[in-house]
Amino acid sequence: MNLRTYLRDRRLPAATLAVALAAGAAQLLLWWFGPAPPAHDFVGPPRSGYTLTNAQVTDYNPEGRPSFHLQTPHLERREGDESLYLNAPTFQLPAKQPGVPDWQGESLYGWVNKGGTELKLQGPVNMHRPAFGDAPAAEIHTADVSAWPKENRLETAAPAQMVQGGTRISGIGMRANLNDKHLELLDDVHATFPPRQHKR
Repeated sequence: MNLRTYLRDRRLPAATLAVALAAGAAQLLLWWFGPAPPAHDFVGPPRSGYTLTNAQVTDYNPEGRPSFHLQTPHLERREGDESLYLNAPTFQLPAKQPGVPDWQGESLYGWVNKGGTELKLQGPVNMHRPAFGDAPAAEIHTADVSAWPKENRLETAAPAQMVQGGTRISGIGMRANLNDKHLELLDDVHATFPPRQHKR
């Protein structure tokens, strides 16, 4: 093998080695003479503006009447969006009609937006209203509810069940307006009604 053939066969590996050396040298120069890397900003969950334990919150409507009450063993107000994050909240939605008791409930977690117009209840949500007049006590069992307490409206895409006296209604997804006692189950609805009592 002559020298010319030897060099021709080694041309590609030599070029590859030259490019690798040039790239390494450029990286070293950039590291040596380049600007300092920026300081890392804090990464993590939003920080709390304040934290309260055993907190009680009451929101009022424009007429000055309570639109909802809630209690929680742990409340955080987050910086930035000024919303409230709640652990194990219990809540009351005042009835808008005289003589009708408030709905009361509980959930695993809760969130209230800055204006207090929207309440998100996360995890299992259980609500009940005591009996009054001829109406038996009522219960609603569901999960992951969006509520608009000033309007007494609720909505969820989760399975829901309402029990009132001997009546049981269940389905997937629910919309409810507690002011006019309207409850709508959106899919796969099943209902059980007690037999009518015949008058003698």
